Amino acid sequence: MKLIVTEKNTAAKKIAEILGGGKVKADAYYKIPFYAFANGGGEEFVSIGLKGHILQLEYPPEYSDWRKVEPRELIDADLVKAPSAKSVVNALKKTAKQASRIVIATDYDREGELIGLEALELALEANPELAGHVRRARYSALTAEEIRSAFANTVDLSVPLAQAGEARQDIDLIWGATLTRYISLATSRLGSQFLSVGRVQSPTLKLIVERELERRAFVPVPYWQIFADLAAEAGPFTARHKTERFQDEAVAQSALDKAKSAGAGLVTGVKATQKKLPPPAPFNTTAYTKAATALGFSAARAVRLAEDLYLAGYISYPRTDNTVYPQSLDLREILGQLAGSKELKGHAAQLLQRKELKPTRGKKETTDHPPIYPVGVPAAGDIDEAQWKIWFLVARRFLATLGDDAVSETSRIDLDIGGEPFMRSGSRIVDEGWLAYYPYGRSKDEELPKLQEGQQVQVVKVSLEAKETQPPGRFGQGRLIELMEQNGLGTKATRHSILQTLYDRGYIRNTPTEPTETGISMIRALDTYANLITRPEMTAELEKEMSDIAESKITREEVVQRSRALLHEAYAMMEKNKEALAGEIVKGIQEDKLVGACPNCDRQLRVIRSKRTKKRFVGCEGYPECSTTYPLPQRGSIMPTYKTCPECGSPKIKVLTKGRRPWELCIDPDCPTKEEYKIKKTQKQGAP
Repeated sequence: MKLIVTEKNTAAKKIAEILGGGKVKADAYYKIPFYAFANGGGEEFVSIGLKGHILQLEYPPEYSDWRKVEPRELIDADLVKAPSAKSVVNALKKTAKQASRIVIATDYDREGELIGLEALELALEANPELAGHVRRARYSALTAEEIRSAFANTVDLSVPLAQAGEARQDIDLIWGATLTRYISLATSRLGSQFLSVGRVQSPTLKLIVERELERRAFVPVPYWQIFADLAAEAGPFTARHKTERFQDEAVAQSALDKAKSAGAGLVTGVKATQKKLPPPAPFNTTAYTKAATALGFSAARAVRLAEDLYLAGYISYPRTDNTVYPQSLDLREILGQLAGSKELKGHAAQLLQRKELKPTRGKKETTDHPPIYPVGVPAAGDIDEAQWKIWFLVARRFLATLGDDAVSETSRIDLDIGGEPFMRSGSRIVDEGWLAYYPYGRSKDEELPKLQEGQQVQVVKVSLEAKETQPPGRFGQGRLIELMEQNGLGTKATRHSILQTLYDRGYIRNTPTEPTETGISMIRALDTYANLITRPEMTAELEKEMSDIAESKITREEVVQRSRALLHEAYAMMEKNKEALAGEIVKGIQEDKLVGACPNCDRQLRVIRSKRTKKRFVGCEGYPECSTTYPLPQRGSIMPTYKTCPECGSPKIKVLTKGRRPWELCIDPDCPTKEEYKIKKTQKQGAP
């Protein structure tokens, strides 16, 4: 029997159905499903899916007590692997005992190769005779053609690629455990309140904090703009003074007075120019994530949805850096499939009529996986609403990469009003090209009235508006993923989870991302006293070395040892300034506990945890002189909003609970906004 090992049960089942021609017998060991089938030649197979990593990298038990173990000892301590899913390990070993050959069919990337190597080692423990009978099946989509080709053209398992993944595991654990324990102990934040620090997490947080500090340091500069409401036979429109921003109010007022004195304006010029808008490059993980977050999904959810669609056989492998379709990809076949979509069949048919298909090419070309593209069309009811949105995004992007240039036309009208120059510009799409297939982010056409040079227009109103320059905007999750890639922080497979960790640990909140005071103080402290930890260059260099492991240019041991030496250096910097570093972080933690002013004494209200009941509540800093208190939800993280309730004037807070949307509420239980909730609660309790 030939044993096939996949990363997840869904893939194991799909592969069995494809290779077995639909004749598959499902069974289970220790409640872990496996699938038995025979191929056309009568050869027997068993396909079994893991649950991702089935071995957990950890420190030996003697290092588990945070208070008794000096964090420095973790840097050079040996690491061990223990089963994280014993039932999966036992099922794998039982099937391996019955096998004469084994095919590793996990995802083809560093992580997948490592998972495959770990599974192989466990299989060899159960059946040493499998050595020498090991093959690797690499595929980028769970389609019949791709799977049959992968199993007909198996290769060797790449130990260097797996070791690159293992090096990442080692380094992330060593850095994360050492720094997290050190900072948590230094600030007395233990248990569920620990403060996490990591070699990728912290430089990423720094990007967010630096933007926030830039915003806080921003000094708005006043300026003035002049607008004229005009009427013409072709229709009304508004023009702006050619001096886009007047820095001097007196100069602006003088121009305003001149324009106001004129009853009519003269068109002094009409100009229109066209430019081509080339189609977008194929989706890689970063570009896909940015596009999905623009639809309102978090980066983490966008990646999960893509993974679901991949496992269901509707899109190709979603973790890829590639932006160039390989020549082997049958573009016409994919279009033929998309012709089966009610919404896209017209677009697909249009492209299929062309003699030659010329897809766009991005800047990154790799050979492991193609860009993300659709590989099947879901039927109604096969996937949920969110998955449909993502599938259409991927399918439409594929169509767009085969489309023609779009053409936009920018028009401009120049006017003279009382001797002052005014202008109005607008743009519209004159040839949709690829935009017909991919409408996401398309700007609304802004057409101008048809006017001719020398024509007069009536001045209806001229106004002066006082404005201020605005600080730079906060980063959305999609933009942050891009910045992480540019700075060499994380990989296509890990960036979304790093952002999610920053949310989960209370270092950032909201979308676009805003750092909490704890997050800001953490970066200030590390930047001041141990800046090696927050430098993107250090992390990027380690990332490069891990790629070198995959190419056999350097060994895993050398890279891990080098990272340990860097961590010793960072640790010494922290130890030298321990009290100052901890003090800076604690200051931010305390600020995050403040929720607003006390309505009774104007001192600060803060989140407090009762020593007796362990429950949290809001209390006044003026206690015992002021005994104002408010109850709080006991689950989730509490974030100040720095807003007051419009109904009662009490502070509002935001509650972040895992698996639920963040929600805001007034802290006063007697606030009128709580009446509807109280009525619903009473009705629910009174229901039979």
